[in-house]
Amino acid sequence: MAKSIVQEFTKGLWKEVPPFRLVLGLCPVLGVTTSVQNGLGMGLATTFVLLCSNILVSTLRKVIPSKVRIACYIIIIATFVIVVEQVMKAFAFPLYQTLGVFIPLIVVNCIVLGRAEAFASKNGIILSIADGLGIGLGFTCSLAALSAVREIIGKGTITIWGAPLFEGPIVNIAHTFPDFVPFEFMVQAPGAFVCLGLMLCMMNLVPSK
Repeated sequence: MAKSIVQEFTKGLWKEVPPFRLVLGLCPVLGVTTSVQNGLGMGLATTFVLLCSNILVSTLRKVIPSKVRIACYIIIIATFVIVVEQVMKAFAFPLYQTLGVFIPLIVVNCIVLGRAEAFASKNGIILSIADGLGIGLGFTCSLAALSAVREIIGKGTITIWGAPLFEGPIVNIAHTFPDFVPFEFMVQAPGAFVCLGLMLCMMNLVPSK
């Protein structure tokens, strides 16, 4: 049992990491990864919804009629999205404004609905928690990694809530290297596709097992 829990958790961190292995959830991946702050915020919000919906779907899997299961899953997911939205409005309003419509769109995120249908509805609570947490953290790390590449190259900095994450050239290339010119293309919409394509290519060069 312990081995199964570990396997279900770790698969989302590499073997089935959503954007780069399953190629799912690409809308927020492309839309919000102009900064590490946005990537982390979106990833953590999605992780919360994914984890909570997995738990509730697993708990109610024997009660929900099969003919209306998708509608029930969407209602469950939407409930937790509203919770995230209200909490973000109260405690991280600037981030909420930046992410905009991508927060409500978590309701139709194929990662969240897919895990509810493919895993949580067929497994117990403990395994569903491991699955949701692993996939969610893998998604968050993917967004953070893509955001970091785009922000460093496109802006020359990495900032978290308006302040440098830590001191050093990696967070302020422009300050350390006065001749550095940010490649602004990377923080624009076409740059998101190019950067994602390159990272997908690199991931596919590495075995998933």
